[in-house]
Amino acid sequence: MAKLREECGVVGVLGDPEAANLIYLGLYALQHRGQEACGIVCFDNDEKQERAILHGHKAFGLVGDAINREILEKLQGDIGIGHVRYSTSGGRLLQNIQPFSFRSPRYGHISIAHNGNLTNAKIIREELEAGGAIFSTTSDTEVFMHLLARSRRPELKDRIVEVMGIVRGAYSLVIAAKDVLFAVRDPFGYRPLVIGKKGNATIVASETCALDLLDASDYSEVQPGEIIEITRTGRNSSFPFAATKKEFCSFEPIYFARPDSYLFEDSIYDLRKKMGEELASESQVEADHVIAIPDSGMPMAIGYSNKSKIPIELGLIRNHYVGRTFIEPSQEIRDFGVKLKLNPVSEKIRGKKIILVDDSIVRGTTSVKIVRMLRKAGAKEIHFRVGSPPITHSCYYGVDTPARKDLLAAQKTVKEIKELIGVDSLAYLSLEGLKRALGKDSYCFACFNGKYQEEIFKDVPFQPTDVNGPGLSSLEN
Repeated sequence: MAKLREECGVVGVLGDPEAANLIYLGLYALQHRGQEACGIVCFDNDEKQERAILHGHKAFGLVGDAINREILEKLQGDIGIGHVRYSTSGGRLLQNIQPFSFRSPRYGHISIAHNGNLTNAKIIREELEAGGAIFSTTSDTEVFMHLLARSRRPELKDRIVEVMGIVRGAYSLVIAAKDVLFAVRDPFGYRPLVIGKKGNATIVASETCALDLLDASDYSEVQPGEIIEITRTGRNSSFPFAATKKEFCSFEPIYFARPDSYLFEDSIYDLRKKMGEELASESQVEADHVIAIPDSGMPMAIGYSNKSKIPIELGLIRNHYVGRTFIEPSQEIRDFGVKLKLNPVSEKIRGKKIILVDDSIVRGTTSVKIVRMLRKAGAKEIHFRVGSPPITHSCYYGVDTPARKDLLAAQKTVKEIKELIGVDSLAYLSLEGLKRALGKDSYCFACFNGKYQEEIFKDVPFQPTDVNGPGLSSLEN
């Protein structure tokens, strides 16, 4: 099953001489949020230098492959930020790998790493280019960087506030300079961001699983609309914008976040189990076993089993060591790509009525192959249960969602999808059931119902804000 992909994960550290090592480990924990490329930059505050020396490394590939001990030893400094990414905004180009850095006459080097997507980036970029700005990447994050660089506000924090008043969309940011680290979250809170302590160091990350790996303590969420300024002497928090309705991404608890993380003040594992329980309440069917499509479907399958009293079995085994392969057998093996990743446990499948549980269906192409594999293994009946509502609309807030024409549920009815996949029955968790499982009215459900919090279409003229910043016109030379 083709999965939606989160754009990226971020880590920031201040106050530890081994900042690069901590960032490396934090990115390792966040690898699930971006497996295309990674980068780290550190600020070495040499007392003999008037400004900090910037050390950095960026590369394509997984963190463990792209960054080694020799590289880390060169990344000196007690302040740094890191990033893992997929390419949702911008293509697969070396120059698009974050963190991005630039020099400011007042602050020296400034670096930024971004999780999310700016919905008005194209319009702002066109206005900046018309005013003479030169862009070196195709990433929307560079828009934020240009606006920071061009601001006339004397303090870096005030520049950040001004830019927040201009950009729209989703952004959880770590921004670093010589003696300061900022953690910034958009007013709607689309993307997660957490902060914690490790000795004298402060650590910021996209998820708590990264803080757990680093033995960080006293951690909490960076709140929507909050700017936290972190120095060696402490933190300063501010909320420069009026409070608004929160719009946490509902796909974070459904799929993106690691199940051992706590986001939006809830256990991801427990939320997924509740989704499975709601799914069983809405669409129970007689069966011998509940079987999850690993790994993401497992907590939902556990919840389904608990509620339905149908035993859960490990019916599909995932190969955890599959990377990219460019070799296929000369004689075609049907569904080769799926077979590399999954293999059925035949004795739990043959002659059985099974309930197959997964978190979502996007295009449906892989679902067809998995069902075909289970049929070949001898499944008597296959009842597909999906732990989220049908995905009918694209996301513009940092998720790599296909165009609507490629979203299966936007083009076909549930009955048509059932026939296409080849199962005996198909049921999705209802939107109401998802809301019950999440337990709070502070999530974005636009990918399920098309109700976006703000205007996201690119042909809508950019309207500067009056809140804490006079808009783009003030940045003109």
